[in-house]
Amino acid sequence: MTWYLTLRIAFRALLRNGLRTFLTMLGMIIGVAAVISMLAIGTGAQQSVSASIASLGTNTLIIMAGSSTTGGVRSGAGGRSTLTADDVQVILEECSAVGAATPMTQQGAQIVYQNQNWFTQVSGGGVDYPIVRNWPVVEGRFFTEDEVRVSAKLCVLGRVVADNLFAGEDPLDKVIRIRNVPMRVIGILGEKGDSAFGGSQDDVILVPYTTAMRRIFRQDSLRTALVSARTPEDVDRARQQMTALLRERHKLSEGEEDDFTIRSQAEFAQAADESTRVFTMLLGGIASVSLLVGGIGIMNIMLVSVTERIREIGIRMALGARGKDILLQFLVEAVVISLLGGALGVGLGYAVALLSAAWSQWPPVVTPSSIILAFGFSAIVGVFFGLYPAVKASQLDPIEALRHE
Repeated sequence: MTWYLTLRIAFRALLRNGLRTFLTMLGMIIGVAAVISMLAIGTGAQQSVSASIASLGTNTLIIMAGSSTTGGVRSGAGGRSTLTADDVQVILEECSAVGAATPMTQQGAQIVYQNQNWFTQVSGGGVDYPIVRNWPVVEGRFFTEDEVRVSAKLCVLGRVVADNLFAGEDPLDKVIRIRNVPMRVIGILGEKGDSAFGGSQDDVILVPYTTAMRRIFRQDSLRTALVSARTPEDVDRARQQMTALLRERHKLSEGEEDDFTIRSQAEFAQAADESTRVFTMLLGGIASVSLLVGGIGIMNIMLVSVTERIREIGIRMALGARGKDILLQFLVEAVVISLLGGALGVGLGYAVALLSAAWSQWPPVVTPSSIILAFGFSAIVGVFFGLYPAVKASQLDPIEALRHE
């Protein structure tokens, strides 16, 4: 038998019971669509998290106060207020691998402008903040070193805050109130987009860190600082230099634990990438179960088909068909069902991924590898679950088959 004849017989047999064939195929359609859409959501989440972490800034390191043990109790990063603005200034002056550094402090606060109000994050930073965060001011200007020194009542708005407070009105030189402290708007930040953990990075107001600490939050020390190494190759050297300098400034003896924690952007990216990869694999694994269910449905229907067509098989064998011809015919039928279901499932999965973009926090990403994986797995399922019915059909005794009613 030629391949053309085998395929023609297979399609004729499948079309003879069109509804049953479609219902059998439906398991594969749903299975492949589930795999495609779940992997698309997982991959979209992974890329969104990676992009969000990358937007933190160029070669960024984060210094967090804390991570020390006192009286047998370990405080953890951010647990103790051991970091000062002077520490950040000395780091900038004495660490050759550091290109820029800014103190950081932030809290949520209600913002008021005339009859409008908005709750947002108020972040205090230094003049290097736009450099470290790679976040330029697109309208107006950023505050200067002199304005930071005198705790000037100035602020720079994120795009979300500007849109919600001013509704089309030019925010520059307008006065808003942060916890009843009047602040003049001097600039608008460029758009950053959503963060890795949901929410918009543009929903923020920047003020000089001295203003935030003295006038708004009434703080005496810092919890975090952002530092940018000069080049990606300088990140490790900058960490070593800052560790040695801070230990010296904080008078930590040899063997005593650091009272600060330094994390690099690469570490955050690696941890987030690992988490989202596990999340993607979990989604794909759950969706793959439906492919197995679809394969079981194919085996069930092919066994039924063999039982219904015993007499046909006997006639074909009597006319000269060999056992391998019968095996190939039923195996091709199973693979055709699986592949057609896989092709329709790819289209359905792609459509579901596009629709989910309307409600998910990140756009799903359908990759060629996920399509090849799902389609290839559906073919393997067709061969695996179609093989037993095909073998059973090929081993029928021709005489017994002809006698079957």
